[in-house]
Amino acid sequence: MGNEASTIAAARARATRALRKSHNWVQLAKFCTVGAVGYAVNLAVYSALVGAGMHYNRAAACSFLVAVTNNYTWNRLWTFRGQRGHVGYQGLRFFVISLLALGANELLLTAFVAFGIGKVVAQAIAVVLVTPINFVGNKLWSFRRR
Repeated sequence: MGNEASTIAAARARATRALRKSHNWVQLAKFCTVGAVGYAVNLAVYSALVGAGMHYNRAAACSFLVAVTNNYTWNRLWTFRGQRGHVGYQGLRFFVISLLALGANELLLTAFVAFGIGKVVAQAIAVVLVTPINFVGNKLWSFRRR
């Protein structure tokens, strides 16, 4: 139990130090900007594919892939510019984190809709709640400094 408590205390101390660095807040703002653009790309591609007659589940998967590619490119070039590693390894890690974030988003979205929240509002809330997890996962794993 003592070892677990010291691990938790160390994690809290690290998080507190990270929150005090303005660079991390700038990265978070850039990450959110890229995410907002990716969200718009996702909805535009989704709408176009559904409008062309594609089933909505397939359209959602395709638009997700387009948005993830867009987000990875901009996060690599702009948000985490100084933390670039091998494009393939970072891309795969980014995709894994994105899939986890998508799963968390879907769970929250489903729960919110089940509780009677409108679908668009539920999605907006879910995206906001998942963004910090997505950012931390990408900062600490996909684009971590070596």
